[in-house]
Amino acid sequence: MLEDKDRQEQVSLCEALDRILNKGAVVVADVTISVAGIDLVYLSLQALITSVETGQRLRNQEE
Repeated sequence: MLEDKDRQEQVSLCEALDRILNKGAVVVADVTISVAGIDLVYLSLQALITSVETGQRLRNQEE
């Protein structure tokens, strides 16, 4: 019975990409480069991944 549940939760790469493009996803990362315990560079990265159509639809909802 546990094996059936695992099979249902598996998603193909194509399905995952379709879901991300239809709904959108935000990726956030913080990177700190340090030497000898001294922080030299700090990067804060943010990316929105979505299709153009979804982005326009979300933008129109805000207005």
